[in-house]
Amino acid sequence: MAKSQQTFNKLEKEKKRLKKREDKQKKKLERKANAKKADSLEDMLVYVDENGHFTDTPPDPSQKVKVDAESITIGIPKREDVFIDPVHKGKVAFFNDSKGYGFINETDTQEKYFVHVNGLIDDIKEGDKVEFELEKGMKGMNAVKVKVV
Repeated sequence: MAKSQQTFNKLEKEKKRLKKREDKQKKKLERKANAKKADSLEDMLVYVDENGHFTDTPPDPSQKVKVDAESITIGIPKREDVFIDPVHKGKVAFFNDSKGYGFINETDTQEKYFVHVNGLIDDIKEGDKVEFELEKGMKGMNAVKVKVV
């Protein structure tokens, strides 16, 4: 005689599945029974106050602000042309003639810039007051077109 194909483990899984289905059905019926029905459309509406928070009271019509649709700019406003003087003033902090490089401290910002002998117009030495322009280099901003003031 053949054994039954139903094992203990299969029976337990089937019981758990049925129990889960019953619990789900009970929860569904409970939600339906406890669901609060809205009486009207007014009960379902939500308003937003001037701070952006949700509220159930309508806003005061006397506080209403009229906005002109033409005054709203969509996108980024055009940048005004601001003239930035490309010539900076500074003082030579260090310069090595034999190696051909040095550093200049800008007088306004006290920023230190690298200068190479190829970027010089006049010969410079330590302590000279100079005018220069800036150029993006491999490791930061470099002083170019350096001339003694």
